[in-house]
Amino acid sequence: MEAAATPLPDGVEDLRREGLRPPAPPIEHHDGTGRVELRFSPSGVAARVPPGVSLFDAASWNGIAIDSTCGGHGTCRKCKVRLTVGHAPITSHDARTFTEEQLADGWRLACLVHATTDLAVEVPPLVTRPKASTVGVGRQVILRPGVQKRYVELSDPSLADQRTDLVRLREAIDDLTLDPDLYALRRLPKVLRDNDFKVTAVIVDETLIDVEGGDTTERRFGIAYDLGTTTVVATLLDLGTGTPCAVASMLNKQQPFGADVITRISATMMDPEALQRLQLLAQATLAELAHEVCRDGGVQPDEVYEVALAGNATMTALLLGVDPEPLGVAPFIQVSADWPVLPARDLGLQLHPGARAYVFPSLGAYVGGDIVAGMLASGIDRDKRIRVFIDVGTNCEIVISDGETILATAAPAGPAFEGGAIRCGMRAADGAIEVIRLDPDSAEAPVTLGVIGGAEAEPRGLCGSGLVDAVAELSRVGLLDSSGRFVPNEQAAHAIPLLADRLTTIGEERVFVLHRPTPQALVEDCVVLSQRDVRELQFAKAAISTGWTLLLEELGLTSADVQQVLLAGSFGSYLSAASAVRIGLVPKVPVLRIVSAGNVAGEGAKMVLLSARERSGAQALLEEVRYVELSDRSDFNDRFVDQLAFPG
Repeated sequence: MEAAATPLPDGVEDLRREGLRPPAPPIEHHDGTGRVELRFSPSGVAARVPPGVSLFDAASWNGIAIDSTCGGHGTCRKCKVRLTVGHAPITSHDARTFTEEQLADGWRLACLVHATTDLAVEVPPLVTRPKASTVGVGRQVILRPGVQKRYVELSDPSLADQRTDLVRLREAIDDLTLDPDLYALRRLPKVLRDNDFKVTAVIVDETLIDVEGGDTTERRFGIAYDLGTTTVVATLLDLGTGTPCAVASMLNKQQPFGADVITRISATMMDPEALQRLQLLAQATLAELAHEVCRDGGVQPDEVYEVALAGNATMTALLLGVDPEPLGVAPFIQVSADWPVLPARDLGLQLHPGARAYVFPSLGAYVGGDIVAGMLASGIDRDKRIRVFIDVGTNCEIVISDGETILATAAPAGPAFEGGAIRCGMRAADGAIEVIRLDPDSAEAPVTLGVIGGAEAEPRGLCGSGLVDAVAELSRVGLLDSSGRFVPNEQAAHAIPLLADRLTTIGEERVFVLHRPTPQALVEDCVVLSQRDVRELQFAKAAISTGWTLLLEELGLTSADVQQVLLAGSFGSYLSAASAVRIGLVPKVPVLRIVSAGNVAGEGAKMVLLSARERSGAQALLEEVRYVELSDRSDFNDRFVDQLAFPG
């Protein structure tokens, strides 16, 4: 690839000579629309992300380790990468970190590069063993995992020294109160004597789970799971360095039982054997991912000593074999808000025999452990700003903090964002239209489509982000009125002639043609947006906007007070900020205040593996957050109807 040739800003070198900080370059503003493509070498990973995401976050979401200890503020100057294709402004921190030649060669600090155009990025291999790990949305974690390894050299027993093996080990590690499990006690005598009493104790919290021959302190690993209704993600972490070794994802094997939690709960209510089958399918999903990340990371399964799992309340209950029926019927009661630390084998995992599993607690039946993990990762309890956290999906979770009080709720958005109930809807896979731009003044390209799979991919359908884009763009150009109806043909032909011919019908229903496979293709064979699709999106966005509106009112706030919006989850992270604002899905704030937070549930799961203190923080959120039940509000239906219209 051709290296970037980037001149230094005027005056930077003069300021350096005088020992002064160069001025920050102007920010490359973006409008919150479209995607940028990032290619990382030498890993070969390619990622498409919304504009404005930092290189550091994008790398983290895709399992690429970049050294850092400052929490993404540019002060530690460790996250050095080189842009081999594309350009990013030189910040004052960059100018203080790199030489003139390095800056011209494309070197930047990854946490300060906000991708607004396609980039190719060279990531140097880690050369240090960091003592802190930066995960989540700008959150620094001090590396203090629950899994510890202590190498000891013990004196041999004798007739004059008949201390037990356990006492001998405990006295050598006298800063911990070792509570051994049976597996460790069974192994202790043989491992000690086979290794000349030079062994490594493996401790999780203060439980002795194993003794290993020789010094194995460099090898300790954990797996963080995001157990989603649709997709499950596993990240293998080196607990000694805090860096990811491998990441893998796959569809939840429970899919045949339904696409959402309600259908899976219904399955257990109709068939007494369904609960066990759903449990086994969830466990098989976790086990397959564990095998994959261990293989890819070059780690033996018995070197994994702890796992952490974040999932919604229903997915967690099904995994643990707990009857989910009370979650699906009023008054929506959980069997427990939190769970004891479990043996990992209880999750169907064949890892170290003594491996432990931490399962995130839930705030309510529909604000589960994945949201608690997301709140932990985003540090919503540590920030004085007014922040809105929205995890967009079939069930949309909303959290709002004013710096003192934290409120949470859930809104039933329905399947539209997953492509369900949409005429040409599909999941975000190759061929799915994810970005749409309309130019009513362009005869050559009145409709521009961004398709997953690249320019060569034939559009096959519409995924959730494409649905939001389509409705937002049709509203912007005037083909949809504020009530969500397509305008009459005569009005369209007069006002927007270059797009009007795409308004047609299938049967009695009006549709807008997004893509024709051939010029002669019948409208039934085209990718279209129908009037019913628009209604489905209206219902989803009305439920969500009613949720955050009511929470803001509970805190005595309005949307004008909001200082940051975090869009979380696999769908929320790829949602166009501008389109979300235009249709009223999120509070009306400048797009630069809307942050794609990524897989914060998975980030939270990583955090509790890397820091025992963060685990305490997750448990503390149960007491700090107040859950608001929307269905109990007498005014919910009226407010819902008020939110159906698109903003003017």
